[in-house]
Amino acid sequence: MTGAGQSPPTVAERSAAEYRIEDLAHASGATVRTIRAYQDRGLLPTPERRGRANVYRDSHLARLRQIADLLDRGYTLASIKELLDAWDAGRGLGGVLGLVAEVHGPWTDERADRITRAELNDRFGGSPGDEAVAEAVDLGVLERVPGRDDEFLVPSPQELAVAVELHAAGVPLRAISAHLRELRGQVEQIATRFLEFTNEHVFARYLGHRPPTDADAAEAAAMVRRLRPLARQTVDAELARAMRTFATLQLRHHLGPDSASDAVDPVPGTVPVPLPRETVSAVRKLVGEDNTAAFVTASTERELQSRTLDALIPPEAHVHGVGQVGHNRGDLST
Repeated sequence: MTGAGQSPPTVAERSAAEYRIEDLAHASGATVRTIRAYQDRGLLPTPERRGRANVYRDSHLARLRQIADLLDRGYTLASIKELLDAWDAGRGLGGVLGLVAEVHGPWTDERADRITRAELNDRFGGSPGDEAVAEAVDLGVLERVPGRDDEFLVPSPQELAVAVELHAAGVPLRAISAHLRELRGQVEQIATRFLEFTNEHVFARYLGHRPPTDADAAEAAAMVRRLRPLARQTVDAELARAMRTFATLQLRHHLGPDSASDAVDPVPGTVPVPLPRETVSAVRKLVGEDNTAAFVTASTERELQSRTLDALIPPEAHVHGVGQVGHNRGDLST
């Protein structure tokens, strides 16, 4: 019905606002079967019945696009139903969708790039082979471009650059792929732990109920923006610390006891002392690599204590053999 002074909608206006189910499927990209399934599950409002036909409106099209967007972001139909029910009940969905967009958005400033197969071959010093390319696609280092067999999307150019440098340094492509798989698993554990930590101490107060209110979801989205850089900053700082520590230990191990003291800084509070290689080897066989330094230190201190005791004994006591106590203990040196 139209009010006084209002003209009835034109044919163009009616056709723009109304859809048969086949038209709605074409406009939304969903199939007719999917639309009917959404209706049965209560995800889509009941259409208007006009004669023998169902009439859908722009609100149905908008709802289908929202469902498709949430599905793309990893939500299940059951969780989408909860969100949409809350929205229909007047609780609002703007904050929730904002939170979804914030979490699903980029977690790095890096921009994706494209590379041709010829460029890929050139960067790796020759053809990496179909098997290596397939492995890179499986790992997500490369993504195939539909309809372009000779071109790939590179989600992380930095990650590809690392692989190029490692290969140029002599690392086989198969070893690089295996290393990336192992590293990815370890990084995923770090990410999971960081999320558990922040959920427990930060986000539980915003997302403790399902679905969250519009205001709580908006607050959580703002908190994600604040905390987003912290994960990278923490990992960067700890990785730099660990690399310096363990790279120093690796260098000492490879240089050996004869030259390590000249190549790296000694441990704070210690003074490097050269020892015969045969002596160090004998101690290692006796107590193991990890206990060598402690054994040499303890033996030296024991000898010093023994000689201190000898100095306290009067000279005449040595005639009766008392001074031999400290020299018959099987020490390394006399």
